[in-house]
Amino acid sequence: MRCLLIVDGHAYAYRAFYAIRELRSPSGRATNAIFGFIKALAKLRAALAARVGAGDAALVTVVVWDGGLSAERMAALPGYKAQRPEMPADLSSQIGEIGEWLKAEGLASVCQDGVEADDLIATLARRAARAGASVVIASSDKDFMQLVSPEIGLLNPNDKSESVWAAERVREKSGVAPEQIVDWLSLVGDSVDNIPGVAGVGTKTAAALLAEFGSVAGLYRRLDDVKSERVRGALAAAAADVRRNQELVRLKDDLPCGLELDDLAGRPADLDKLAELFGRWGFRLMLAAVESARGRQPAAGAELALA
Repeated sequence: MRCLLIVDGHAYAYRAFYAIRELRSPSGRATNAIFGFIKALAKLRAALAARVGAGDAALVTVVVWDGGLSAERMAALPGYKAQRPEMPADLSSQIGEIGEWLKAEGLASVCQDGVEADDLIATLARRAARAGASVVIASSDKDFMQLVSPEIGLLNPNDKSESVWAAERVREKSGVAPEQIVDWLSLVGDSVDNIPGVAGVGTKTAAALLAEFGSVAGLYRRLDDVKSERVRGALAAAAADVRRNQELVRLKDDLPCGLELDDLAGRPADLDKLAELFGRWGFRLMLAAVESARGRQPAAGAELALA
C-alpha cells in the first residue's frame, strides 16, 4: 500500500522562518525558511517512512500551497482571515526558492490560483484514500481534524509525541468525533480565521452540546431542550451565524484539480540543480552530500558559509 504525505506548505515555511531567526546566503539573502523547511521535510519523510514501513517508492509526498482566499468564503464573511498580517518580506522572498528545491528534489508541489490550500489538501486526501492509499496530512491547522478517518491521519508538528492522529486522538483534543468537527468549530468559532462563534460557548460546552444533540441540526431542532437559559438564548441569537460558519469551516473535497495519486509520485532528483541551489544558499553540508552522490568533491578552494 502506498502512503501519501500531504504537507501544508505555507504552514511549514512559516514554522521554519520563525524557528531559525537568522540565516543568510553568501550574497546576504535570507535563507532561514529554506534551510528549516528542507530539514523539517527530510525528518518528516524519514520518520513517516519508518513508521508505516513505506520505502521510497511507496511514500508519495506532495507540498500544497495557498493560492488565495476562497471567493465564496469572502462573500459569506467579508472579514474572513482579514486579521492576518502580511507575510514578512524575508519569508516571501524564500517561498519561490523552496519551490525550486522541491522541483530539483523531485517532489510534487501544487498550488492553484484562487484556491485555499486547505481545500486542495482535502481534495487530494480524499482522492488518494479512494484510490486505496493511506494518507497523512502534516499541518497544525485544526480544520483538518474533520478529515480524519481510518484512511486519513493527521500529523501535527506541535505535538511532541510525533504520532499520527486517528479518530481517538481527535476526540481527546476536541471532545468530539471527526465527523462532528465542522459543527464543533461552527459553535466555537475560529480566531485564527476570524470566524466568530456563539457568545459564551467554548470548546467544552460545544462538545457537551454535540454529545447530547448529535449535530448542529439536531441541536437547533431541539433548542428548547437546552438546559441553560443563557446558552439557549445565545444559540438562538447566533443561529444564522452558526449555519454560515458550517459553510466556512467545511473543507471542499471535490475540487476539479485534475491530479491523481500517480501524478504526485516522485521523480529522480536533479543533483546538478541541487548542487547549484545549495551552493547559492551556502548550505555547505547539504552541498557536500550532493557532491558525494555525484561522485566528486567540491572544487578546490570553494568556501561556503556553514548552514
